[in-house]
Amino acid sequence: MDTLSRALAAPGLEKSSDYDLNPEIWAGLPPVRKLKPAAVLVPLLQRDSGLQVVLTRRSRRLKHHPGQIAFPGGRVDPDDATRWDAALREAEEEIALPRDVVSPLGVLNRHETVTGFDVEPHIGLIEGPADFHPAEAEVAEVFEVPLWFLLDPAHYQTHTRRWNGIDRRYYAVPWGPYYIWGATARMLKGLSDRVSGA
Repeated sequence: MDTLSRALAAPGLEKSSDYDLNPEIWAGLPPVRKLKPAAVLVPLLQRDSGLQVVLTRRSRRLKHHPGQIAFPGGRVDPDDATRWDAALREAEEEIALPRDVVSPLGVLNRHETVTGFDVEPHIGLIEGPADFHPAEAEVAEVFEVPLWFLLDPAHYQTHTRRWNGIDRRYYAVPWGPYYIWGATARMLKGLSDRVSGA
């Protein structure tokens, strides 16, 4: 926990994006883009085996990103005082995580998605009882991945997928039956990079 705290207290790296491995796509984007503000919670949970990162598998019935692995989170609403509040609200709505049992540990670099969101990832430590109940309309499953696994740079892979007629490269960090990729994997890699550089 000390290493993690030091890493989160240190200055972050540059903002990340879904285009990090595709400079040719990035070069073709307009220099000024109107992005929608969003926030996600990266929940950490202490188990006997060590710290775990809580992740969700999105419902296959969703229109956007069905079945993908994600953090609890989403668009910032007008009633959200801060992005931290938005992340807590979304976690409560999606997995029934009470906001009063989560303590803030730090913020990762903002991440731009291909869908036009400017996502701010917040690391939070769950310090009270957490009995997850997925909101069936949005979340198919809640699961945990050991933090030590996600902090190891050797576990990150670069994969390629055809997207809009071109080969798009992206990060992936598979864990058992779960294929963690795209924005979620990139934000986790940002955390790994921060800790590795601490």
